Amino acid sequence: MTINEAQDEAVAEFSDFDDWMDKYQLLIDLGNEQKPIDERYKTEQNLIDGCQSRVWLQADYENGKIVFQAESDALIVKGIIALLIKILSGHTPQEILDTDLYFIDKLGLRQHLSPTRSNGLLAMIKQIRMYALAFRTKEEKEIK
Repeated sequence: MTINEAQDEAVAEFSDFDDWMDKYQLLIDLGNEQKPIDERYKTEQNLIDGCQSRVWLQADYENGKIVFQAESDALIVKGIIALLIKILSGHTPQEILDTDLYFIDKLGLRQHLSPTRSNGLLAMIKQIRMYALAFRTKEEKEIK
């Protein structure tokens, strides 16, 4: 599944609900369905700067694709990072870097998150893109 197909799937899933309380519950459910991150990855190095809640993000490079694992100590934030992982994990660094994450606006996430959560969302995306950039740079060096 492409990143855009995953975004479209998320938009369709959330559009089943009109009430934002239901959408928040869907986010919480996504977070709860996510496999917990291995304790060895709950390090200071894996904490995302800019999130009010604690969010750990681990990125592994496997067969040319980035596989993300994450966890948060806050329910809605855990759901947000789970949604990002559902959409972006398992893709190449270049695909991640080239992607316009339009699902955020289509879901109305920016408008319905508190300012601190919205800043946290941007910090999560920034960290994911930083990993993609680092892995792409590593790829380029290995090719040379």
